[in-house]
Order: sequence, then C-alpha cells, then structure tokens
Amino acid sequence: MNKEALNQLIARRRSLYPNNYSDEKVPDAIIRQMLENANWAPTHGMTEPWSFVVFTGEGLKRLASFQSELYRDIALKNETYNEVKFQKLSENPLKASHVIALGMKRDPREKIPEIEEVAAVACAVQNMYLTATANEVGCYWGSGGITYMEEAKSFFGLDTADKLLGFLYVGYPKIDWPAGKRSPIAEKVTWYSE
Repeated sequence: MNKEALNQLIARRRSLYPNNYSDEKVPDAIIRQMLENANWAPTHGMTEPWSFVVFTGEGLKRLASFQSELYRDIALKNETYNEVKFQKLSENPLKASHVIALGMKRDPREKIPEIEEVAAVACAVQNMYLTATANEVGCYWGSGGITYMEEAKSFFGLDTADKLLGFLYVGYPKIDWPAGKRSPIAEKVTWYSE
C-alpha cells in the first residue's frame, strides 16, 4: 500500500456543492464502489447501522418532488414557509448525478449507544467521500431541508427509532478542485507521555 498516496487522498477530500457539478453522469459502478467501501466502516458490535437509498435519473425528480412538497406542507402548517428553501429542495437534487440518502437503522436491541451508531454511519460516509475523491468525483453531505423531520423517515425505509442523517450529493465538478485548509493539528492535540 502506498502510504503517501493515502495521505494525499485524505488531504484532497472536499465538499463540492451541487451548483458546482457538470451535467456528466457518474457511472453507477463508481457509486457501487462507494457503497461497497462504506460497508467496511468501523461498527461497534457489528451492528452495521448504515442504510442508503440511491436516487439517479428519474429518481432524482422523485426525491426533489417528495422533499420539496413535504417541506412545503409542514412549513405552511408551522407558518415558517420560505419560497427560496422550497426552490432549493426542488432543484438541487436535479443538479447531481446521484443523491444518496443517509440513514441510520437503530439496532432493535439497542445494545450500542445511539451516538456510536451515528458515528459509524459518518465513518461510512467518509469512506464514500474518499472513494469519490479517488475517482475525481465531487460530493456534498447536506443535512438541511427535511433531514430531521419524522414525517420523512418512511419514504427512505426508516422506522421511528432510526435516523435520517442527510443526503450525499454526487457529481463531476465543473470547477477546479478546491484547495484545502486546516489549522495546525498541534492546536487540537494534547499529549501525555509520562
């Protein structure tokens, strides 16, 4: 294994927003590899809590319609409706090649704390991000819109104890790959050696 290539891949990973995607479709084979690599994420107790629903082609229209209409119905009831938000929910999925709904299926025995199950899904998403980056494919994990609405869960095959954690938008970038920036790791680590 080329350790330096791995280090470079991790440092190269970026969030690229749907507005920055070209019209070129990402091959389903890359999406399948992203999902396969997600399946190798760490999972306490081997619960493998991740659950993914992939939308592409006409499926993107189905997602866009569902999420914008659900948002509108709930926001109108709560008197929080925003037309710009409605438009984003109805248009953003159509800018992507694929959108992957990110779910956490709760272990019915609840033997593992919920936060650890959420963390396992986040690790799975990181594996997808890295796979996409290795293939020069952009991704963006969005958690706005309908993500935390109970009414959305059943559409994605989730039960009440489960969590919808957002959507991974996937597409080829039409912009140059952005440079990264991080503050030094030394500012975030404390070592004790004695």
